[in-house]
Amino acid sequence: MITVSPVPSRHGPGVPAGVTEPMIHDLVHGFYATIRADPILGPIFNREVGDDWHPHLAKLCDFWSSVLLMTGRFKGSPMAAHAALPDITPAHFTRWLNLFRQSAEKLCPPDAAALFVAKSEMIAQSLQLGIAARRGDLPPLRASHS
Repeated sequence: MITVSPVPSRHGPGVPAGVTEPMIHDLVHGFYATIRADPILGPIFNREVGDDWHPHLAKLCDFWSSVLLMTGRFKGSPMAAHAALPDITPAHFTRWLNLFRQSAEKLCPPDAAALFVAKSEMIAQSLQLGIAARRGDLPPLRASHS
């Protein structure tokens, strides 16, 4: 007799914080409604995304679901997408993070909001370092003196 073991469910860091798929949907859709209207970030996003935001929002929901719930749904390359934007600067990331924090704190319970914000800050730092490296903007490494 062959027995089949049940597939273990994935548990990401969002599970203990109470993150759910509907919460991710509400945050992504609410936050990007704010972004689209923002005088600094809106023009960049609206230029890049165009008129059909539905596929982009679905991809962003998949991204956050993969990050916080370990669903593995996201298929994409955030670094390549962001590095392809020649006018993106650290000030844009700062603005994005501030608006994201406000949205998360408004739309999510405190533990979930804190987790979304912490993850967004780590991701933003990684993206900024990757962009700087691709642009040759990183300072040269100093040789260690033994």
